[in-house]
Amino acid sequence: MKALFPFMFFFIFSCTHAQRTETTVQSEWNLTESQWQSKLTELEYYVIREKGTERAYSGAYWDNKALGIYTCKACAQPLFKSQTKYESGTGWPSFWGPISTENVSVEEDYSLGIIRSEVLCARCGGHLGHVFPDGPKPTGLRYCLNSASLQFEPSAPKN
Repeated sequence: MKALFPFMFFFIFSCTHAQRTETTVQSEWNLTESQWQSKLTELEYYVIREKGTERAYSGAYWDNKALGIYTCKACAQPLFKSQTKYESGTGWPSFWGPISTENVSVEEDYSLGIIRSEVLCARCGGHLGHVFPDGPKPTGLRYCLNSASLQFEPSAPKN
């Protein structure tokens, strides 16, 4: 049994270390909660930092049809193009795919007693919403996001 102890210690340490480094937030966005509170509105802080959800049909972008790019409200990371946005009937902005899968991360979320896939900004770790496997082609995914976690940057008018 004593011979197994060092091996078990190494194995447990390795597993916990791997979990900690799985979602690495860039150091410039590793702010204290106090700094986040001063940077964000109360609703933005609730959604982005406390992983809350805004009420359906209450956000600024659920019905936005303008052309442009949706960025992370906390760090301005480009996330989704308006061309991938569609009407899902849920009351939240919904997209079938991000600009790049490197700009978002997806983690398992057990907060409601069921397994969901939480969508986070890969740069600052901010909560964006959830992704579900019931979206349209070409991906079959529905990225259901909170307007409070997004900033819309309209496309420049063409001359």
